[in-house]
Amino acid sequence: MITNTKTYVVLGLFLIAFALPSTAQTRKRTATKTITTRTTTVTKTPGRVSSKKVQYRTPTKKVVSVRNVPNRSVVKHNGQNYYYANNRYYTQSRGRYIAIAPRVGFRINSLPPNYARINFNNHLYFNVGGTFYVESNAGYEVVDPEIGTIVYELPEGYEKVTIDGLTYYEYSNILYEKVQLDGSRAYEVVGIIEME
Repeated sequence: MITNTKTYVVLGLFLIAFALPSTAQTRKRTATKTITTRTTTVTKTPGRVSSKKVQYRTPTKKVVSVRNVPNRSVVKHNGQNYYYANNRYYTQSRGRYIAIAPRVGFRINSLPPNYARINFNNHLYFNVGGTFYVESNAGYEVVDPEIGTIVYELPEGYEKVTIDGLTYYEYSNILYEKVQLDGSRAYEVVGIIEME
């Protein structure tokens, strides 16, 4: 009987041992959450952009010509006559006048009265209708502005363009990007289009 009692006790202890959860054998399962982050780097257009990479919203720009330019002044550059009136430059073609933006190197003796001064990076620019001038040899010369130059208005006649899927504003081969500056809308020069 003692043998049977020992057998029953040992058997009972085995049953109890298997029935109760053992902490040494139990694994606590923890949920592991993996978070993948993506870093998107936004790069501004490099300083010089090939004209082949630029896509204009409207494939062709409507060229507006006028029959005459009243109260005009004549400016000679590289042997060609340009006409200035109403804050615009014109060139003559087939008896009509076409508004143009003066190109880099174009020189004038005095600035039109509606210029704006822009100080950037120790350079003083004079902006007249989207054209940037610097003082040069007792006159003013058209130049490309430095990347980062800020203006608060786009010139009349700007166009929206797309480069590598990003939208910019273009006037006279200068690319602008809309930015916020001290709570105000402004436009930063981000590139120059090189004609090819």
